[in-house]
Amino acid sequence: MTELRELIVRDLGRQPYEPVWRAMQRFTDARDGSTADELWLVEHEPVFTQGQAGKAEHVLGAGAIPVVQIDRGGQVTYHGPGQRVAYPLLDLRRLRLGARALVDGLEQAVIDTLTAWDIQAARQPGAPGVFVGPAKIMALGLRIRRGCSYHGLAFNIAMDLAPYAGINPCGFQGLAMTSVLDCGGPGTLAAVDAELVPRLAAQFGLAPRFQPFSGLP
Repeated sequence: MTELRELIVRDLGRQPYEPVWRAMQRFTDARDGSTADELWLVEHEPVFTQGQAGKAEHVLGAGAIPVVQIDRGGQVTYHGPGQRVAYPLLDLRRLRLGARALVDGLEQAVIDTLTAWDIQAARQPGAPGVFVGPAKIMALGLRIRRGCSYHGLAFNIAMDLAPYAGINPCGFQGLAMTSVLDCGGPGTLAAVDAELVPRLAAQFGLAPRFQPFSGLP
């Protein structure tokens, strides 16, 4: 049996957005063919992030929450406490994955995770992410540079959803948002991580191994 390639998993705790984004860029630019793939788990301080194609009119009223223009695909979304953000830092060429397969794998891992609590989730055509009925529970946006991925998914676990009223989430006016807790699942990031991390790793043929977080690169 072929031994699975390792996926280093690091829990960054709660972090402001921009330092983590810049660290992902540095990690991606510095890696080479021998660099292990990593999965960074983080809970961000409140922030709206606007993708490369993001339109200013989709920010309706940010209030005191900062809006950060970033280099991922997609439109505007919200990050805040109670949301599991997962950043897969993968060498797609080594894994022989295209962008579509990466998106499909991230979505499927979340759909499969939700089945642990009998929550039926699905994709919607033309709208990347995962939905429970008409409400979105997971958004994603990615950047691929030098054949490697960064940015990732934002999975609503147990959070204040009110800030979403200040934007058209992912560019969709009036899009309803939901969370794992609101759908009857657990309300802690740890409970979700226990189901999500192995499923994410399995989607890409990797074996997860947790390592302590010792600071951003």
